Amino acid sequence: MKNIVILISGGGSNMAAIVRAAERDRWGHAPGARIAAVISNRPDAGGLAFARERGIAAEVVDHQRFDGREAFEADLAAVIDRFDPALVVLAGFMRILTPGFVGRYAGRLLNIHPSLLPAFPGLHTHQRAIDAGCKFAGATVHQVTAELDHGPILEQAVVPVLPGDNAQSLAARILTQEHLIYPRAIARLLAPG
Repeated sequence: MKNIVILISGGGSNMAAIVRAAERDRWGHAPGARIAAVISNRPDAGGLAFARERGIAAEVVDHQRFDGREAFEADLAAVIDRFDPALVVLAGFMRILTPGFVGRYAGRLLNIHPSLLPAFPGLHTHQRAIDAGCKFAGATVHQVTAELDHGPILEQAVVPVLPGDNAQSLAARILTQEHLIYPRAIARLLAPG
């Protein structure tokens, strides 16, 4: 059985979409995978309760308890490694990771970004797309590399930018697509053959 560890910082809507897809599509049978743990860097992350309600191990490694990024990541990696993950999935995990951490999970570390990469890496993607006059925006599932939001693209969803859109309305439409493409990309990546 291939273990998936999901990292969150907040409500965990993408994490919940992944968990629901795993239940609905019976990932335990094919591709032979399970959500082994949900880990948050914030003790108040709402997604932890969702994981616990589903019987998924829910852990906290509070980044504020550490003097530096490396110390935090060392503890985080120790918790992740207890679950022997085939994949480590970032789902609203709001921490920039060091090259050392990324290298530790190279080829197994995924992220979803709310833009059509390579356009608009980083923050404030929805407003930046609107300000640039884009007719389309979207979301990208990608493998994480040391360069922020530049790893190999696994899946994308395109959403039109509508007249009168603001960052919040565009973000809401994109989020519905994120909930579809992230589980699909994970299942495809874990599929045998």
